[in-house]
Amino acid sequence: MFDRICLILVIIGALNWGLVGLFEFDLVAWAFGGAAALVSRIIYTLIALAGIWCISLLFRERSSVRTAEGA
Repeated sequence: MFDRICLILVIIGALNWGLVGLFEFDLVAWAFGGAAALVSRIIYTLIALAGIWCISLLFRERSSVRTAEGA
């Protein structure tokens, strides 16, 4: 569950960066009162921590998928 939450935060961050790159529009800053606002900074920090956590997904072993026959 924690992995999924982190992945969702990373996706939100990626979409926000896409908006910044394409339209010079920072959705997080717009929604929470500017880039320097405390809430915006907390959200940026949570997204960064989620990104760091998602690095671990690259190095994990894939769990074997059970089939109906093998279960």
